Amino acid sequence: MKTPFYMKKPPGTERNSIQTATVLSVSPANEDGLTLERIFRNVSDWAAYTCCRWRLIARPTLASALTSLRQHRIPIVLCESELLPGSWLDVLEQIASLPDPPFLIVTNRLVDERFWAEALNRSAYDVLAKPFDRTEVVRVLSLGWLHWKVRHEVPAQVPQAWKAASGM
Repeated sequence: MKTPFYMKKPPGTERNSIQTATVLSVSPANEDGLTLERIFRNVSDWAAYTCCRWRLIARPTLASALTSLRQHRIPIVLCESELLPGSWLDVLEQIASLPDPPFLIVTNRLVDERFWAEALNRSAYDVLAKPFDRTEVVRVLSLGWLHWKVRHEVPAQVPQAWKAASGM
């Protein structure tokens, strides 16, 4: 029996309509992956910024990251500055050739004004200092995701907290 229209849930409220924001982490450091997994598990941190699920894919090398990027549409790449072999510049060069390049966020223990300026001038989306600060990771990744959605004209759901603050 078909469900009458008045019993259907409004569009966007179905469980399977929630979008998934995928982040590819490229880092040979195991502690980066463990820290990011803990941050991604705490869903309440993300709720104020986005109405989506978050998924982390961790890869230790440039080669394994490129395989993932060719197989999946990934909006954000979080990349350690030194990959050995390679660096974030190699990742930037490789993602530029993709049909739908993700935003690149570079991570480094020694983030100074020079490094930050170089990354942004070379078209990185942003820079995150290590060790990771939970609030900063959530903020930067959420803003990157929302920016990527706008760039792709995916209708964004406005979080309740933002609606209340703006009087919507």
